[in-house]
Order: sequence, then C-alpha cells, then structure tokens
Amino acid sequence: MTQNAKLVLEGKETDLAVTVGTEGEVGIDISALRAKTGAITLDPSFANTGACESAITYIDGERGILRYRGYDIADLAEYATFPEVCHLLIYGRLPTPPEREEFRTRLTRHSLVHEDMKKFFEGFPQTAHPMGILSAMIASLSAYYPEDDTHEEIDLNIIRLLAKAKTIAAFSYKKSIGQPFIYPQNDLTYLENFLTMMFAVPSEPYKVDEVVRSALNKLLILHADHEQNCSTTTVRVVGSGGANLFASISAGVSALWGPLHGGANQAVIEMLEVIRKDGSNYQKYVDLTKSKDSDFKLMGFGHRVYKNFDPRALILKQSADQVLSNLGVDDPLLEIAMRLEEVALADPYFVERKLYPNVDFYSGILYRAMGIPTDMFTVMFALGRLPGWIAHWLEQRNAPGARINRPRQIYTGETAREWVPLEDR
Repeated sequence: MTQNAKLVLEGKETDLAVTVGTEGEVGIDISALRAKTGAITLDPSFANTGACESAITYIDGERGILRYRGYDIADLAEYATFPEVCHLLIYGRLPTPPEREEFRTRLTRHSLVHEDMKKFFEGFPQTAHPMGILSAMIASLSAYYPEDDTHEEIDLNIIRLLAKAKTIAAFSYKKSIGQPFIYPQNDLTYLENFLTMMFAVPSEPYKVDEVVRSALNKLLILHADHEQNCSTTTVRVVGSGGANLFASISAGVSALWGPLHGGANQAVIEMLEVIRKDGSNYQKYVDLTKSKDSDFKLMGFGHRVYKNFDPRALILKQSADQVLSNLGVDDPLLEIAMRLEEVALADPYFVERKLYPNVDFYSGILYRAMGIPTDMFTVMFALGRLPGWIAHWLEQRNAPGARINRPRQIYTGETAREWVPLEDR
C-alpha cells in the first residue's frame, strides 16, 4: 500500500511520498520538496533527517536494539571474531570457513606498511597525538596505492586499509613513547598482531593475554558500526564527491577525534582523574551532578540514542568485571569508576533519568586496565569503526542514482548592501 504525507504551505497542499524500512521505520521523502514548493526543511544537526537508505545497521534506541546486517550485537560479541564482523559489514554476510581463512590470510599478508612510510613517522614530533598521525598516514596510503575503479582493485585497497590501519596505529603509539617499531608477524592473528606491535619490545618474549585478547575482540566488534553518526556521515559525504577510499576514511578519523564523538571514553578517564586529585570523593561529584546550581556532568552516563539502556554497555560491563578480576589491576581511577557505577545503578536520580553507564564508560575502563594509554583510546575506537566506515563508503558509492551530498541552508546574514569606498568607511 502506497503511503503519502501532505504538507500545507501558504494554503497550497503538496503530496510527499513516504518510505518505510524493513523494521517499520517511516521516512517522509522530501527530495522533491524544493522543486514543488520552493521551500526547504530546516533541521539543525540533522537529528530528524534521514540522509540515506542503508542496509548495514539497525538501531532501536527505545528497546536497546543494535544489529549488524540483521545479527544481534550480543550474538556477534559472544561468538564472532572481529575479522568475521569486518567481512559481514563490508560484504553483507558472514564468511564461510574457506572464506574466513582466506580473509584472515589476506589481512595478515597486507599488514606491513611501505618502508618509505617510516620516514613519515620520523617527521612527527614525539608529542603528536596518535589520531593526527592515524588520519595523516591513512590519507597518505593513496599515494602508494592509487585508486583503480575496478572492483578487484577497490577490494584490494579495502584489505590493505583494514590490514595496515592496526600497524599504523601501533607504530604511532611506539613513536609517542620513543620505542622501536615491532613488525607484524604472519603466524599471529589480527588481534594478536596488534597487541604484539603495541606492547612487545625487541629481544624480550611477549605472550598475548587471552583475557585481554577476548576483551579487545568485543570492544572492536561493539564499535564496528552505529549507523549515521558524525564520522560515518562524514565518510559518506566525502565519498559522495568521488574521493577515494583512503581520503574518505581519513576524514572519518578526523571527525571521530572530537570529544563529543570518539573522544568520549577519553573524557571519562579525564573526569576520573579530576575526582582522584580531589581526594577520590566521588560522592561530591555525584551530588554536583544532581544539583540544579551546578553544570557538572558525569561523563559516560546516559546516551543520546539509547533511551533505556545501551546494549553494548551490558556486554562490556561483564567483560570489564572479568578483565579487572583476572589481571588484578590496582588502579585508583578504576576503583572510583566502580563506585560511580554502583551509584548510577542504584540512585533514584540516575535511575529515573536513565543515566546508566554507557559504552564509553566501560570502554575507557577496559582500555586503561589493558594498559592502553588515554590518548590511544580514540585510535582504538577508529580501528573498531573502520569496517563500518568502509561498508558505508561502498554502499554510498554503489547506490542507484547516487549524487554528491549538498545540503541547503537558511541565510540569516545581511541583505544587499551598497559598496563603500575605502576613504568613506
């Protein structure tokens, strides 16, 4: 049954088509609105605007649902490996056993970066933020792997990007602490390679902790996609202009860098540090949050999309409990975090306002417990989000009738003015 919406503007009625998604989401199609009425819609921050139709990720914030290509996030976090989820998001299906092995092999074989790129790392100051290095290095990959418009070359560049991003991330960390780079090894899995490149030092044995590997696998899966967020929309917008894969993903990395987006878990740790320096009096800051006279907010609590609970946070809470228990980490910040969690889950003020600990709260705790420094948190987010960005770049590129993104605006500046000669100003 065809549905239509009616818009009445200055007494004139206009019919607008209605699109219904497979999960019942309703969208009013305004693509012809300006042509029909001369008007546009105004939606600051695009909170009520559907920028595309997508078959990648489904979110129901009211019911706490998150699915990748139809698979529930809890099942993927429990049973899948991160490379399997990469395959699912990018190619639309889980790999068969032979495909899984071939995909793993390709990701391993393409992990090395060109030796000339080491000179780029040498050019960055030691104080450079790893996100700045990651964005610049991903963009530079286009100089080494020029884009050929064939399906085979695009697919190879996708593999190159997935494989080399973890190497670039680990190298950027080693650069920041003044240690020599550790090269990837063909006998290690994707996550084992990353952890080894991050934490191993030359001439010393290093063994990947299974609890840490499992937690990292869940973290990357849970961050792999989240539909039309700031960075993903950036990737699609940049890609809509015909920009290559590396340039588009580099733009996504930069968009993710902001504290209101990918930097939120870093903000959690910084908040905990403030509380620690104030005598670890977490109750004082809980009271400040509840006070009408204070603008202090507890970072990592509540979520803009999820209105009842963040399904990713439920998974990470269990993982955080296991990691902290198994590693025996003695960290005052983590102790403060656990006390804040207890308050948020029991205090009526937080319960009534649904200010539950979200994915950023637990991911910050986990990364810190795993020994990953605070300024690498957003890089970890980027590594997880990479397959989602790639999937959206491909989807936008291959969409029927795809056009360059070009939003409109409502002009609020000066009206026409006469030119004033310099001597009369």
